[in-house]
Parts: sequence; structure tokens; C-alpha cells
Amino acid sequence: MREALSTLTWRPLSREDAKASADLLNAMESVDKIGEYYDEQDTLQELIDPYTDLERGSLAVFDGDVMAGFMKTRYQATPEDVHRVVMDGGVAPGYRRRGLGTRLVEAGVAAAKELHARHHPGLKLAVDIHKPESMAGLAELLRGQGFTVAGYYQHMQHSLGDAIPETPVPDGLRIEPWSEGNDEEFRLIRNEAFSEDRLRAPMTMESWKSKITNQTFRPTVSFLLRDVASGVPAGMLVTMSWDADTAATGIRDARFMLIATRAGYRRRGVAGALIGHALRAAAGEGYDRALVEADSQNPFQALRVYEKAGFTPTLRFVSWALEV
Repeated sequence: MREALSTLTWRPLSREDAKASADLLNAMESVDKIGEYYDEQDTLQELIDPYTDLERGSLAVFDGDVMAGFMKTRYQATPEDVHRVVMDGGVAPGYRRRGLGTRLVEAGVAAAKELHARHHPGLKLAVDIHKPESMAGLAELLRGQGFTVAGYYQHMQHSLGDAIPETPVPDGLRIEPWSEGNDEEFRLIRNEAFSEDRLRAPMTMESWKSKITNQTFRPTVSFLLRDVASGVPAGMLVTMSWDADTAATGIRDARFMLIATRAGYRRRGVAGALIGHALRAAAGEGYDRALVEADSQNPFQALRVYEKAGFTPTLRFVSWALEV
């Protein structure tokens, strides 16, 4: 690594930075041990996100051809009371504790303000960062920039090697797999179920295709529960899996990225039935583990549901927020 910071170059990210981005994230993983690996297709998918304005909302620092750090923001398409801009980023292990993180966070907040002024100037603005609490120096950095802890998210895992008990489907409901025909119902259930979640603004069809039904989506392990009498969908579960994780670890994970129940069907065992069915499907397709994430402030006791299904806690993530 070059010692002089003056040799570093700064510029917005571009789609051509997909490989350099993947290399940086994988270098970070070697130290941070989050359990997330990336290939070029994964990072490209992030760079072409329809609500990521790379020119105005990103910044990367390079040491020659090597990406030493980056930040990227994502604005919301349809916020309601508060426009929440999500900031992501990181610094390569060999370049930490040298002021790069501070400059990137400051640039991210400035970018969030600019994007907010362009898209939703009449609303309040908040900047959100979602990172593991175990990342060394991160809490100190973010508190120094005015961020406060807004919540915690517990990551959990399920070993699919043990016998998975049968979970009854609630009376009057039936399970069906994801299809092109019911895809829109999945999106609408997600939007309705998370309407009160501060971090999950409604997803447009464009955003759904970009963030959910991309190359990491696993349709054969994604299911919907439908009311037999009315035909109305009651809940859904979406599974995703990253090939880069499997290549790096030899472990094939089924990540239950979205589990949602519509209001009229809560407390009837909908989530438990979907999880049990998905666990058996994942085991049958040769996955090694199932992963979930639960908001510690979830009003529907998601943690208990996951524990009852056999999940055990692993990492805990912190949701940081800055009201601007």
C-alpha cells in the first residue's frame, strides 16, 4: 500500500467498477467476518439500482487501480412522512484509521441532502446506515458524525441437517410456489406488511425487479399462502442465495430475505407455516443452512417465531440514523 494519501484519487462510482467493488468488499470480509461475499455480477446489480444516482450519490477512492474505499446512497422512490436515504460503504482493511471513512461518511450525508432536494424536498430527511455492531471503529466514526442508534437487527441461522418437523398450514389456506403469475402479489404483500417499517418504503415494480427478483432470487424456495375461499393472498416468503458465498465458503445458504403476513391473517400461524415449508424445500434442494434477519423492535414477535422454527442467533446488526 502506498503511504501518501495524496496519491489517492477520488471520483463517483461507475458501472465499470463492479469488479473493483467486489474485490474491496471481499477484502473487508476477510477482516470483518460478516459472512457476505461478492462477485462482479452482485456488485453490478447494486450499481445499476434504479434509485442509486452514482454521479450525485456515490464516491470512491482509488490507490491506482485498487479501490480503497467507497460510499453509495440509495434514495426512496415513494416515501411518506420521512425520506430515508440509505448509505452503504466501507474502507479496505489496509487503509483504515487514516481518515478515509470520515471523508466518505461526510460525502454521503452531503449526497443525501442533494438527492433529497432533487426528489422529495417537502419531506423530512433521515440518513440510515445498517452495519454489524462488531465492526471495529464504526460506532466511534458514526457517533462523531452525529448518527445515533435507531434499532438492532438479529441475524439467525438454521442448520438444515436435522429433521425439520412438519408445520401445519392454517385451515382455509394453501401454499403455492412463486410464479410469474403471482409475482405482483408477492410485492404487494411486502409493501402492505411493512408499511409501518421505517426502513422499508413501498417498493415499485422497477425496484422489486432490481432488488428482489434478480440473479440471487430462488423461486423454487419462495412461497405464497392463499385464502382458498376468497383467493386473497395471506402471506409470502422470498428466498435468495449468493453464489459468491457458496464459492468462498463451500456452504450453500438459503436466505429468507422477506417473510410477510397481511394484517387480516396475523396470529394464525401463517409465518410459521411458510418458514417450515421453506425449510423443508431448502433442505430438499441441498442447501446447507437457512438464514433470517429479525428487527429487535418487530411488533409481531418475529424473533420468537424464528426461534420456534429452530433458528439460533449469530451476528447482530445496528441501524444508525441521522436526522438532517
